[in-house]
Amino acid sequence: MKNQIKTQATVTGLKIKTSMVLLAAALIAMITPSAATARPPSETPTATLLVSGLEGTQGSTVGPDGALYVTESLEGRIWRVDPETGQVTTFASGLPPSLFGIGNGGVVDVAFIGKTAYALVTGVASDSGGTSVVGIYRVDGPASFTVLADIGEFNLLNPPTIPFHFDLPTGFQFAIETYRGGFLVTDANLNRVLRVTLDGEISVFIDFDNIVPTGLAVFGETVLMAEGGPDPHTPQTGKVVSFGPKSSTATEVASGVPWVLDLQFGLGRTLYALSFGTFDPNTELLNLAVPNTGALAKVNGDGTFTVVVQGLNQPTSLQFIGDDAYVVTLTGEIWKIDDL
Repeated sequence: MKNQIKTQATVTGLKIKTSMVLLAAALIAMITPSAATARPPSETPTATLLVSGLEGTQGSTVGPDGALYVTESLEGRIWRVDPETGQVTTFASGLPPSLFGIGNGGVVDVAFIGKTAYALVTGVASDSGGTSVVGIYRVDGPASFTVLADIGEFNLLNPPTIPFHFDLPTGFQFAIETYRGGFLVTDANLNRVLRVTLDGEISVFIDFDNIVPTGLAVFGETVLMAEGGPDPHTPQTGKVVSFGPKSSTATEVASGVPWVLDLQFGLGRTLYALSFGTFDPNTELLNLAVPNTGALAKVNGDGTFTVVVQGLNQPTSLQFIGDDAYVVTLTGEIWKIDDL
């Protein structure tokens, strides 16, 4: 995805490194069974179209009221979606929109702390031809916002120390996740995870080589992260990894599906990952997967994935409400998947 984004249906010392690997293995074995021991589902998962007609939907979260909140980058909007009826209402509008169309910045994700929403905005600063702040915006009202953290300015003053090519000095942030009273933010262009406090203090939580970090999930103090992988986004580079607050490297949890963009826990602490789809070099400049090649996959304890729903059209975000999964696509749709 060239460090940007975009269904249907090394730790020093051998002892420390070994401990990290064992910890990751124990964690994933605890949260989800292996493919060999997992019982087959009693029913085949079914995908039902809940919402369509939105524009450039990308990130999502479950709000304190139990509803879905979904970002729409083309219009600088956050939608509230009733998870049962699919009714869509505007929660907030007037955020900086994408400057270059679908999957190329604007408001890309949203998170709540208590009843307050925070929007992640990227790709809108001067290095992209814009005039807006790249960072986290606190939502104060339906059309009122306060910049909590200027991530773009932080990145300009603190560029990556690991050598790799990047296009945007302000970065290209992908996901925001609550963590220890503040936030973690992935940067798919600068290949790192930032920590941001509610006071707006920004620091580098962990940095990587060119692996394209995308979605996040938190299990206690352990962070699980999706990797889209660099072009050509092969199944070997599509991964889920784990790390903690004192980690200098990440430990692989699973690999084997292409272009992993998000991950979430379902019922029973089962971990699921969302594959954007198959990479096509002919559409490389568009940063898009081949249509209808995305998938929802279960993460197994033996480091593999089991695909449970396939044929999704460029899915970007995943949430669970009860035993139902909700998949948001870049194409403006929300799918409800039951019988998982």
